[in-house]
Amino acid sequence: MSDQVCYTFEAAVEMAVSMEEEGFRHYLSAIRKVTNKGAREILKDAALDELEHKHQLERALLEGNMAGASELNRPVKTMNLNYVLAKKELGANSDAREALAYAIHLENGSIDFYKRMSEGCAGAPMAALFERMLADETRHLQSLEDLYEEHFLTEN
Repeated sequence: MSDQVCYTFEAAVEMAVSMEEEGFRHYLSAIRKVTNKGAREILKDAALDELEHKHQLERALLEGNMAGASELNRPVKTMNLNYVLAKKELGANSDAREALAYAIHLENGSIDFYKRMSEGCAGAPMAALFERMLADETRHLQSLEDLYEEHFLTEN
């Protein structure tokens, strides 16, 4: 693709930090709106994952790389529930089902970002960092989709 671009390590990681911060802020805003205990718990867990990713990226900025490369750097397959679930803002009466759909859509945004960054930086030293973050995001999405499937896609 001709629109792929790779930034310097610092610029690319700063963009990722900003993206993770924005995701955290979306979750925080949603937590402040919803009253359903289950929905709040789902959103809180997702917000904590965003914070962890942000801290990993900030450590990478300090150290100049992201330690801990492993076989977990490969994205996992997901169900792509974002294509069948409506994307909508949460309100005070939103339930766990709506919170999961909201989180699934936010995670897909993160996956798209890391996919673009890893493809744009293919062959550059920081590509591995974005591939690792992409893999983390797909695992998180998979767990959200599994939870959705377990509770809301029953055959009965």
